[in-house]
Amino acid sequence: MSDSEVRRDGVHGERPGRDALVGQGLGEGGRTARRRGRRRGRRGEQLMVPEAEFTSYYGRPVISRPTWQPRDIAGYFFLGGLAGAGSVLAAGAEVTGRPVMARALKISSLVAVSGSAAALVHDLGRPERFANMLRVFRPTSPMSMGSWLLSGYGPAAGAAALLDVTGRLPRTARAATAGAALLGPAVAAYTAVLAADTAVPAWHDAYRELPFVFTGSAATAACGMALIASPVAENGPAVGGALFGVALETAAAKAMEHRLGMVAEPYRQGRGGRLMRAAQGLSAVGAAGAALAARRSRTAAVLSGAALLAASACTRFGVFHAGVASAEDPKYTVVPQRERLARRAS
Repeated sequence: MSDSEVRRDGVHGERPGRDALVGQGLGEGGRTARRRGRRRGRRGEQLMVPEAEFTSYYGRPVISRPTWQPRDIAGYFFLGGLAGAGSVLAAGAEVTGRPVMARALKISSLVAVSGSAAALVHDLGRPERFANMLRVFRPTSPMSMGSWLLSGYGPAAGAAALLDVTGRLPRTARAATAGAALLGPAVAAYTAVLAADTAVPAWHDAYRELPFVFTGSAATAACGMALIASPVAENGPAVGGALFGVALETAAAKAMEHRLGMVAEPYRQGRGGRLMRAAQGLSAVGAAGAALAARRSRTAAVLSGAALLAASACTRFGVFHAGVASAEDPKYTVVPQRERLARRAS
């Protein structure tokens, strides 16, 4: 019992040292500990329980699944690459005195870009939607720039092929060939930028390497077409180009998978993984056949070219299906975000 008593004039009989002392009683060590605690709070609280494993709301995707059709958009990727790289190789063949290769590649580029545009328009649903994209010139939009690029490249590739076949207006034909060759690399690679500009994890996170994968794949396809359509005496540049394209695509794909970590799983698993492995195998077969026998045997050149064309198509379809798989599984969106936040906090 306390002997203190509360009267009108105050408290009487209280024991000393009973007042509540705010900020005192802990001593210098206590104040130092509190300052350390505040500093830790600014850096992030210490976890007292293990971090929870990843889950999502009933397994629902975090982002919308791409609604593009594989035949249209993956075909658009492949045919655009074949057309653009083919125009570059055609210009080189013309300058070095290989008329059969040059004409074959000009024709194949015209057919390929026509098929690529048709696939894009089919996916859009109505042809006027492509024309509507030309109403705006927006350098920050890959779709806008791609539409203008195709609008400039298509007529140049068409004029180069038609004038070469008819033999008319040789100066105009050379100018059209040069114009198509200048725009060709952009046509071959811009679809990678278009895919990486989306929120799809396997595409967006691969923005550094994907243009090199597409460029190597385009060179592989164009050189494969050259081996199929050219005589043995003219296919030397196609052999060298095929080896370069396969090396570039393989190196870029390996670097991409290494850097992406967990997000690279769709490139190794499922339909995307199967297609990417098929592309690697066909590329190896086509490159070996081209290097060892394509300059001596017409049959070997055709078979090697067909393998290279198929490899390029498998790469484009594999990249497409890997992207769709990464969008359907929410972990490829959420887990990398958590890892990035953790790195920033540390």
